[in-house]
Amino acid sequence: MVKILRITVLCAAALWLSGAAASAQKYKGVVDKSVAVVGNELITLSDIEQEVQVLSARGFASDRNLRCEILENMMKTKLFLAQARIDSLAVNQEMVEAQLNQQMDQVRTALGGDEAVAEYFHKPAYKLRQEWRKQIEDNTLTQQEEQEIAKKIPEVTPYDVKHYVDTASAGRLPVVPDKYKLSQICIYPDREAAALAVKERLLSIRERILNGEKFSTLARLYSEDPGSARKGGELGMASRSIFWPAFSDAAMSLRPGAISQIVETPDGFHIIEVLEKKGDMFNARHILLKPSYTSEDREKAFHRLDSLRTAISDSLITFELAARFYSQDPATRTNGGQMADPGTGSAYFEVDQLKPQDYMAVKDLTPGMISEPIESLDNEGRNGNLVYKIVRLDKIVPAHTAAFDRDYTDLLGEVKAAAQHKAIRNFIEEKIKVTYIRIDPLFKDCEFELEEWRTKFTSY
Repeated sequence: MVKILRITVLCAAALWLSGAAASAQKYKGVVDKSVAVVGNELITLSDIEQEVQVLSARGFASDRNLRCEILENMMKTKLFLAQARIDSLAVNQEMVEAQLNQQMDQVRTALGGDEAVAEYFHKPAYKLRQEWRKQIEDNTLTQQEEQEIAKKIPEVTPYDVKHYVDTASAGRLPVVPDKYKLSQICIYPDREAAALAVKERLLSIRERILNGEKFSTLARLYSEDPGSARKGGELGMASRSIFWPAFSDAAMSLRPGAISQIVETPDGFHIIEVLEKKGDMFNARHILLKPSYTSEDREKAFHRLDSLRTAISDSLITFELAARFYSQDPATRTNGGQMADPGTGSAYFEVDQLKPQDYMAVKDLTPGMISEPIESLDNEGRNGNLVYKIVRLDKIVPAHTAAFDRDYTDLLGEVKAAAQHKAIRNFIEEKIKVTYIRIDPLFKDCEFELEEWRTKFTSY
């Protein structure tokens, strides 16, 4: 029911705790110490271990030794930071604060509040905020310095792209996957009627609670949030920022034990009971109901779409004209039904960019064919945003090795990325040569990405 972030955070908590246990066992008895010096900057073993915990919590996986990778990334960051100071780069403190708050809220929610965070990290929350703010600032400066390096790369020209295609082996050229160009005609179900019906059900449930029935019992029976329903609707102590604003605002305005009026979020409609509030965190129960649509809605929409499909097939009207007159999707009707990626504006979609329902409708069609009427989701893809549609397959671009004449944009991006990677690698290699760097032999078995680090091992 909450922003997808909540599911990720709670799953990550288990990874975090198990990763921390393994980390503690492996380094049991190892005293904290400096493990690297880069210029005037120190990197300690505890710095690395804290990063292991954070990355484990986020489900990060590495095909190399994680601590080796963290150490190498930290040393690279120190090199970039030194140059960022020379270049007088500055960070946007508002963005830093927003990122810091998000990270803290994730951790507080995963562990159950400030006290649990302090117990887990063995330091108060304010101290963590100080440390994490510094990390976020350093990461931001590093990214800005990388951008500064990228700006100095000469502009990539068509000649450069052509040279890359002509000289690269076939195995090195990128493979462009199957791409689909589609058009659609959409009809929405009666959303107002569905919303009214679900509100009436929630009002009835709320009345039963006010008359003495247990909120938790009714949540188990009726709530459509499976994650909390089995726990009587209880969500657990969490930061208000984890939830949709309307939900958080309603919960924070309630006194413990009070039952909210109906609250609408993109997930559906809720009633809420707050169990506990502490600062900007709260624990609440909720019952979620989502709008549902009748078979009559579906049959009516399918009949209309099937009639349009027949009229188009009989050449009584073109697909484009039918879309402009009859489609209810404002994003595509003005373009004659042509679909476009809302993020990039591209008219071509890879398979994993299509909604599963849309792909299943066209996967067996040939260009020019129109699907049978289907149920799908609109571009927001949220619960209840059901749409009925017919989809025309306009064109398929089969998977192929990128070619200069037909995939110039893809190749241009490939050449730019390669040039940026080379420039950044050259920068790091040159800085390693001229910067005072010492690495503890504890990491001598690491397989670093850059071999130049291996010249910097010493004993302390």
